[in-house]
Amino acid sequence: MKFLRKLYDFSSSWTGTIVIVLFVIFFIAQAFVIPSGSMKNTLLVSDFLFAKKFSYGIPVPRIPWLEIRVLPDFNGNDHLISGDTPKRGDIVIFRYPHNEKIHYVKRNFAIGGDEVIFTEKAIFLRPSEGDEFIKSNYKKDDLITLGGKIFVREPYKFKGINYDKSVNMFEQMLYYYNAKRLAMTPLQVDELPPVVDSLPFNAFYVKVPDGQFFMVGDNRDHSNDSRFWGSVEYKFIVGQPWFVYFSLDKDYKVRWERIGRFVDTLENDENIIDMAQKESHAEGIY
Repeated sequence: MKFLRKLYDFSSSWTGTIVIVLFVIFFIAQAFVIPSGSMKNTLLVSDFLFAKKFSYGIPVPRIPWLEIRVLPDFNGNDHLISGDTPKRGDIVIFRYPHNEKIHYVKRNFAIGGDEVIFTEKAIFLRPSEGDEFIKSNYKKDDLITLGGKIFVREPYKFKGINYDKSVNMFEQMLYYYNAKRLAMTPLQVDELPPVVDSLPFNAFYVKVPDGQFFMVGDNRDHSNDSRFWGSVEYKFIVGQPWFVYFSLDKDYKVRWERIGRFVDTLENDENIIDMAQKESHAEGIY
């Protein structure tokens, strides 16, 4: 009882409150806000959510906003405790590899050893486990042979995943490729239709390095993701979005239907997705 009393007194003090809040932020949950529409229609701009910091191990704690480590990186992977790695299809919060102070939220499209092919309005996945695994774990109607290998067309069936008919993403990626700012390489796939008649290729290809993760936004034609700047190492992984505690649309009206919802509900509830689809796309990639 004396211990519990001391614990109560400590937690009631300013020092105790600060310690408890920092413990929660460092190891359990941290607040984030969705800054862009790259995950529309699953997550929307100005969805305020909590992230689970323990989904993929325990990252080395950092002071919020300043992003300064409060402990050394003992394991060399920016995690105090290593844990499970992101699975295919998970929505993941991670640090942008080219600027660790920036957090991104994308869907993990592929893991190390997987092959990815992108063409206009379609992305194909070849899991590293090979043909028998693919045939056993994916629907036959989604399988296609490309260049003599079996791939899965659009392996994730969440309704929020979408393409914008008014945007030609292939041409935008071609621009980035010519500027040497694309992580994928050109590929001619005979089984796919031509995209630009004058080009000797109709797709872009990458094999994900071992131990890394290929992140793609659900808003496929408006997402600045691994197609452009490459896959993500485990050391950049922060956690998973957990639930939305507040949400505002562009007119600063509260999206009441989203508040209190867990992310797995947001990506599977058709009524919520239908409401999200009514909000317009912003131009550009982000």
